[in-house]
Amino acid sequence: MNKNFVEELKWRGMLAQIMPGTEEFLQKEMATAYLGTDPTADSLHIGHLCGIMMLRHLQHCGHKPIILVGGATGMIGDPSGKSQERNLLDAETLYHNQECIKAQVAKFLNFDGTEPNAAEMVNNYDWMKDFSFLDFARTVGKHITVNYMMAKDSVQKRLNGEARDGLSFTEFTYQLLQGYDFLHLYRTKNCQLQLGGNDQWGNMTTGTELIRRTLGNQVEAYALTCPLITKADGNKFGKTESGNIWLDPKRTSPYTFYQFWLNVSDDDAERYIKIFTSLDRTTIDTLISEHRQDPGQRVLQKRLAEEVTAMVHSCAALEGAKEASNILFGKATKENLLKLDEQTLLDVFEGVPHYTLSADALGLPAIDLFTQTDVHIFPSKGEMRKLVQGGGVSLNKEKLTAADRPVTSADLIAGKYLLVQRGKKNYSLITVK
Repeated sequence: MNKNFVEELKWRGMLAQIMPGTEEFLQKEMATAYLGTDPTADSLHIGHLCGIMMLRHLQHCGHKPIILVGGATGMIGDPSGKSQERNLLDAETLYHNQECIKAQVAKFLNFDGTEPNAAEMVNNYDWMKDFSFLDFARTVGKHITVNYMMAKDSVQKRLNGEARDGLSFTEFTYQLLQGYDFLHLYRTKNCQLQLGGNDQWGNMTTGTELIRRTLGNQVEAYALTCPLITKADGNKFGKTESGNIWLDPKRTSPYTFYQFWLNVSDDDAERYIKIFTSLDRTTIDTLISEHRQDPGQRVLQKRLAEEVTAMVHSCAALEGAKEASNILFGKATKENLLKLDEQTLLDVFEGVPHYTLSADALGLPAIDLFTQTDVHIFPSKGEMRKLVQGGGVSLNKEKLTAADRPVTSADLIAGKYLLVQRGKKNYSLITVK
């Protein structure tokens, strides 16, 4: 017997709302369930991860996951949890975004067509693009009353002043479009369960209602949501000062991604390791117990960062991120430094003082370069000489043995950077232009 999917979600803290009968339905046989995501960008961010992990756990429990990319609904925008209408996207952009998202999701789900519970990806644009407004009004609109639609929280919030411009008709119809997706997948894929974030509950129950009103009360259709993940301080999860943490390494480097998980609070680490990894309950309980005995070791954060980075990126990317972390905090060498790509180098040294130097200055002694007005790393030449003599100055992770040694273009990292270290922890990054 496969694992109980609902029980799995419960102990992981991933269950918010569930329609009566859902657990019993899932225990009968292999079920098909879908989760929708809007292709508004060419990458998912970690805010999407809870939903993707739900699909992953669903598949591990023997059921079939479908991920629906909302090509049609992405052209409209969803009022749930939003205070403004979304920008509408063109078909070419949506298709590009869909392909990028599929490549990311393939790291979490098994799309191997030979398995009975192989994952599938569908796009609602495929069945909506030729659906005329008159047909939609006749086959879908007649089943759901305006009273029913108006009662939804997402609609009420927008109407009661949370949005500057009210609620457009386009957005008002969103729940019918999402409901029709469920009906279409029910008919074509025998999909009887919709998964989603808790802000989607209203749209999801419209789908089950539409199925029943269209096909009869005897049909079984269910909905189940995961909570919206927040940080322990109540702030939005996945947002940093520099914006979202993306799954695409071009948007968020594996180093920055790894550091995000490494730096979560103890309380958050206990929650996140259950939600964002596939580690079993015994392993997680052991890690939590070990962490509580000595929180300073950050056992939970380290394992969490390792698991999620390897899953989203790769084991090689994880090793690269760890190596990059050691450059700042461990005993790294020039060789380690030279391995970094430019973006990771900038990410690693984001918080250190940055200076710009003209390329014309190359060839001058280090003591002249690093004490001048523009690059004020050392307050005086005398102090720099003293530090160099004591072995306290490094250039590109190599000890500077003579203060008057010339700094040339051969010293540049990636053709334009110099890393100066004063003592153990004081770094400065120079860009040579």
